Amino acid sequence: MRSLRLVLTAAALTAATAAEAHTGHGATNAFTSGFAHPLGGFDHLLAMVAVGLWAGLAGGRALWLWPAAFVGAMVLGGALGMAGLPMPFVEQGIVASVIVIGLAAALAFSPSLATGIAVAALAGLFHGHAHGTEVPADASGLAYAAGFALSTALLHACGIAVAVIATRFTVPVAARAAGGLTAVAGVVLAARFF
Repeated sequence: MRSLRLVLTAAALTAATAAEAHTGHGATNAFTSGFAHPLGGFDHLLAMVAVGLWAGLAGGRALWLWPAAFVGAMVLGGALGMAGLPMPFVEQGIVASVIVIGLAAALAFSPSLATGIAVAALAGLFHGHAHGTEVPADASGLAYAAGFALSTALLHACGIAVAVIATRFTVPVAARAAGGLTAVAGVVLAARFF
């Protein structure tokens, strides 16, 4: 019954209308605006929870290293975006991260620790750049960056909790199903590029 609830919750999340996370959030130099940014974009929300799902299913040191790599690279990407340095294919990279990490969770793909770090970091770089470009040139962006880093870490923790709880109750299929639904949602999001 619990696994059914988890799957239904994941399905409801993926059925929601995709929000554009990069259309501006008003005063982006505040902590609360940075905190809200990952929550206001369906693509960010999916990818960040999926990183946690994937890390939770992999276990071991991946449990904290993959999310930490994502957050660290996201802060770096945010700094690049704030500095106005262009990065090609940011939106496509974000959508690809939703698909790839969702599939990795769905398949319980457990690569080497270094490969997982690289995948998580690349995804984080794209997401961070999108966040960083939202900061006005006349704002420091430090509070904003702290907000989006904390929000992202909490979303990772949600994904980890789902994976760990599902595994503990011997229904890891629920966490894997959530990963699969995430990948499907990523494919739907990718349709906007065609």
